[in-house]
Amino acid sequence: MDFPEELGFWTEAANAMDFAVVFSDWRTMKQIMRFALAIAVTLSIAQGDCQGPKQVSLSHRSVPILTVDGLQFKDLNRNGKLDPYEDWRLSAEVRAQDLLRQMTLDEMSGLMVQGTLPAPPPGSSSGDAPAGYDQAKVSSFIKSAHVNAFITRLSGPASFQADQNNQVQAVAEATRLGIPVTISTDPRNHFTYVRGASTPAGSFSKWPELLGFAAIGDDKEVRRFADIARQEYTAVGIREALSPQADLATDPRWARINGTFGEDAESAKRLVKAYVEGFQAGDAGLNSHSVLAVVKHWVGYGAQKDGWDSHNYYGRYADFPGGNFDYHVIPFTGAFEANVAAVMPAYSILQHVSIEGKPLEQVGAGFNKDLLTHLLREKYGFKGVVISDWGITNDCLDHCRNGFPPGVKPDFAELVARKSGMPWGVEELSREDRFAKAINAGVDQVGDSEEPEIIVNAVHAGKIEEERVRDAAYRILLQKFQIGLFDDPYSDPDRAKAIVGNADFVKQAKDTQRRALVLLENKGHLLPLKATKQKVFLFNIDPAAAAQFGFVVVDSPDQADIAIIRALAPFQSEHPSYIFGSRQAEGRLDYRVSDPAYEAFLKASAKVPTIFTVQLDRPAILTNIKEKAAALIANFGIDDDAILDVICGRAKPEGHLPFELPSSVEAIQSQKSDVPHDSPNPLYPYGYGLSY
Repeated sequence: MDFPEELGFWTEAANAMDFAVVFSDWRTMKQIMRFALAIAVTLSIAQGDCQGPKQVSLSHRSVPILTVDGLQFKDLNRNGKLDPYEDWRLSAEVRAQDLLRQMTLDEMSGLMVQGTLPAPPPGSSSGDAPAGYDQAKVSSFIKSAHVNAFITRLSGPASFQADQNNQVQAVAEATRLGIPVTISTDPRNHFTYVRGASTPAGSFSKWPELLGFAAIGDDKEVRRFADIARQEYTAVGIREALSPQADLATDPRWARINGTFGEDAESAKRLVKAYVEGFQAGDAGLNSHSVLAVVKHWVGYGAQKDGWDSHNYYGRYADFPGGNFDYHVIPFTGAFEANVAAVMPAYSILQHVSIEGKPLEQVGAGFNKDLLTHLLREKYGFKGVVISDWGITNDCLDHCRNGFPPGVKPDFAELVARKSGMPWGVEELSREDRFAKAINAGVDQVGDSEEPEIIVNAVHAGKIEEERVRDAAYRILLQKFQIGLFDDPYSDPDRAKAIVGNADFVKQAKDTQRRALVLLENKGHLLPLKATKQKVFLFNIDPAAAAQFGFVVVDSPDQADIAIIRALAPFQSEHPSYIFGSRQAEGRLDYRVSDPAYEAFLKASAKVPTIFTVQLDRPAILTNIKEKAAALIANFGIDDDAILDVICGRAKPEGHLPFELPSSVEAIQSQKSDVPHDSPNPLYPYGYGLSY
């Protein structure tokens, strides 16, 4: 062992454990080094059995394998000897500190961005085969730019996804230090799909939106779902979940309500905690089974001004006219109790908010030091990684501010190609200055960037201290070690095929879909239907599914004994020239005769008893449905056969509303954007739900 090399390592290792040692001479230092190494290995042995440490699973493609004391280790830097960061017997803290001392500024900065794995949009294909990653671009990002974390939006068979992600890891393994890639995803186990906010479920098990879990209100149900999703993620090589949303649904017009646990802070806190525990395989911190959970969006995103979403320039403000900011913090404390790995700040600029008497700077949360350092780090003691939301350092181009010209259809690919961003409050800063402001505010990793050289340039220009880069890089490396990525980064495509969307997971998902249903009206105890061999008129329900229940499907309400109408909650795209505004459910919440589902409902309910089921991604106004429906059921994402199970009595609705349903447009307009349960005379109050 070369003593001078080890001096730097053990001094930094000591710093990582929050103590310092002053060594009086080289001999004493060498003795302490050996003693410290002996302690580290002994602790590892103590975690195994009396025969010594157990060999951990190693997966690799190109690195040599070292054998030391009869155990195998990966020679990630190919220097022919076992470095501390390659030694799985040592703690994650010691391994991370050793690797950090070997890294250049360029490599550390590469850890501080999270890019996008280049792939065609979901559903794209080349012939009969799904379209995979552009491997040439992937190689350039990893080898040349040192980028080492990516979001994937890839769909297709599970085995295909596992293979594609393995190819990414093989590129990373071949780099100078062999640092594995962290692959993340937006939620992909639900019904709603908005590109840039979620990913189609595809072969994954399909569960209700988080609102459905809030309707059930069962911690164990949330934990069970998150554990199953964790297994599906890890099976294809995804080790970071850009979820859950701890935002509160306090403005009923907001487009992102479907991804929340509703409007009640204490309920959301409890369910957020369970979600993190399921994804991270426990509440004691990260382990080799964990998927890193990223709780978002810190903080106050649900209080959007006028309900507009802050993905859009016109929606960049969240407003707190009720002085209720602290209420929006509560759900995040559930994530902190579960030792959540990471926090993602909101895009929004928070209005009418002060912290310790000081009004917040009017910049997006990802640039706000009071929110990220003073509140998150210092007051709440958060030790994990802060990941910015996507695109905050990019420019807001003309189409971002003003929308696309008439006749030009906004497209997400355009957003990606132009690197259009959401730099709210700092639009006039240079990109380098935006990076510096975000990182100095407390961001450790910048989302939607493959350009770590901007960070390097900012360090050289004196805008970011190199110690701040080291601090962020250490946090990111530490989590990679904690979840076992350095030792076992690869997935088994055959196992992925067997795990993802297996029959048991699908069954459990459908059970939850049924449980989450909220029965709002059941006039004359129509439900459950006493006899299913009836003539039925359907709207937006698969006739083949109804036929399996014995129904005779007819073409007109005039021919029917009963009607079943399925609808989405009403909305109106009021900003069709904006990329996100054109794809989000925003605007009105009441049904009008121009809505096809409502038109079908009016025709049917005039002829026969009509069952109306609505997917509540927002709190719809159902006043004109309640009057005419024989039965009214709220759902939060459900398959046709599952809802027919409940209608026909094979299962019971168990859900209760996770938000109140307003009675009128005027009631919505009178509400404060940051206050829950404040709709005057709600049509249905928070927590309402019938059963049979």
